[in-house]
Amino acid sequence: MNQLKELKGLLDYWTENNNEHARIYMDWAEKVSSTGNEELSRTLVRLYMEQKRLNRRFEDAKRMIS
Repeated sequence: MNQLKELKGLLDYWTENNNEHARIYMDWAEKVSSTGNEELSRTLVRLYMEQKRLNRRFEDAKRMIS
């Protein structure tokens, strides 16, 4: 397997892994918000947004391989 093909597979894996983490962050942001801890909820939402930003960079990298 050439290195670029291997890297593309890793980028796919990392993207999916980040998506799962992002979903969990949002689930917890909602749970925490319902307890009244808005500061923690906002932090979890920011973590969600960072994961999505990273995924856009992974997509950029995958386009460079194709």
